[in-house]
Amino acid sequence: MADKTTELTCDVVVVGAGNAALCAALAARESGAGVLVLEAAPEELRGGNSRFTGGIVRMVFNGVEDLEQIYDDLTEDEKANADFGSYTAEDFFNDMGRITQYRTNPDLCEVMIDKSLESYLWMKSKGVKFMPPYNRQAFKVDGKFKFWGGLAVEVWGGGEGLVSALFNAAEREGIKVMYNTRATACLHGDEGVHGVRALSEGRSVEIQAKAVVLAAGGFESNAEWRTRYLGPGWDLAKVRGTRYNLGDGIRMALDVGAMPYGNWSGCHAVGWDLNAPEFGDLSVGDAFQKHSYPFSVMVNIEGKRFVDEGADFRNYTYAKYGRAVLEQPGQAAWQIFDQKTKHLLRDEYKIRRVTKVTADTLASLADKMEEMNKEQLLKTIAEFNTAVMTEVPFNPNVKDGRGTTGLDLPKSNWANTIDEPPFEAYGTTCGLTFTFGGLRIDTNAQVLDTSERPMPGLYAAGELVGGLFYFNYPGGTGLTSGTVFGKIAGEHAGQRAMAQVATAMAQQR
Repeated sequence: MADKTTELTCDVVVVGAGNAALCAALAARESGAGVLVLEAAPEELRGGNSRFTGGIVRMVFNGVEDLEQIYDDLTEDEKANADFGSYTAEDFFNDMGRITQYRTNPDLCEVMIDKSLESYLWMKSKGVKFMPPYNRQAFKVDGKFKFWGGLAVEVWGGGEGLVSALFNAAEREGIKVMYNTRATACLHGDEGVHGVRALSEGRSVEIQAKAVVLAAGGFESNAEWRTRYLGPGWDLAKVRGTRYNLGDGIRMALDVGAMPYGNWSGCHAVGWDLNAPEFGDLSVGDAFQKHSYPFSVMVNIEGKRFVDEGADFRNYTYAKYGRAVLEQPGQAAWQIFDQKTKHLLRDEYKIRRVTKVTADTLASLADKMEEMNKEQLLKTIAEFNTAVMTEVPFNPNVKDGRGTTGLDLPKSNWANTIDEPPFEAYGTTCGLTFTFGGLRIDTNAQVLDTSERPMPGLYAAGELVGGLFYFNYPGGTGLTSGTVFGKIAGEHAGQRAMAQVATAMAQQR
């Protein structure tokens, strides 16, 4: 005899339990709706990809006055000893356009940008704390920190701090969470989507709801989908975050007529430690990343450079250079530094679990680099050193124009000769963060069908939304997208649910 399916009822069900999902749950709860969150992971692994983020966020701020609203306690000394700059809406628009080759959906992009500051202020009201990212987005020059790349806000405690604060808020506000519960299908009828089907602890569950928010991440942890949509070789990529982002939310919506949208062959992929595990490790978080490459010479195992390491600030190239590493022989690359720039290396270069070799000569360094073509490497470094425009001052805070001349593949900024021992080299591979293809939504975060009509009762937010990112990605924007559209999705799902409650009560009178 078949097991009986358990039936549950709530006002709003949220599929997923990362940043976007919890923002949706909290916003829906503000409307008075009863909210149930479904988390595929066990409780100890909850939080999706958000748990693995470093916590940098991209938002509009017109000066330190805006930042003072976000930070908990910015002292007068900090204000005096830091140049925070500004990052206007126009700056944000220009970066999104430039980085995505002007394919970003203008309506969604505008909403994300215009609501970025207010959404993070709302998140702060839920107990999330923010701070200046001194060690990650600023260099100290003449005793003063100067922030670069438009990023001046970081979540206190990174991904762990973010997820902890959001779950604490959810608990305070009476939001229920079901762990080990993987949503498998949308319940759908003539009136739209009215719930989900799921497997909870291996048992079938049907959850009737007045609105559904899908916020279960992309398909980066699904090797079959990666190969199908991103292309051959992507099954070999390592996953930076959770193993639970299998594309379930996307598939569920497509199965009931939602429109696929965005850059399905694109993704956010970075340089990641060569010997990192297959999926993210919470004890390390995002520290397997290796993002100081603009100050390096980066080579493949054939000893050849393959990207312009200094094409732009790290914020604007790191999410596409992981793909470039994946395309190299052995899916590997090495970042080489000498003592002139060692002090600029980010904290992730100092962790215990790092693939690193050091030597007093370049020849000895090459001998220690796995499968390296020593002869070609020494030739590459010698040619690079000769090409460096040493007459141009080096300045890590700006695109300094200190490049190379005469090379087939130039380095545009931050070029330094590699000639001051001891030398260090860090082995990297491709670390996949999230995929860019997903569902089409409108500015109310409502999912659209293949005729671009809103699907009643179905909303989406976070990494499974398509149309914002193409080819590349401005650092810190993923959390912003999830926060803004998670909040919007929750607000509209809650309003729909409470309107139905009000109608039902009126009919009973």
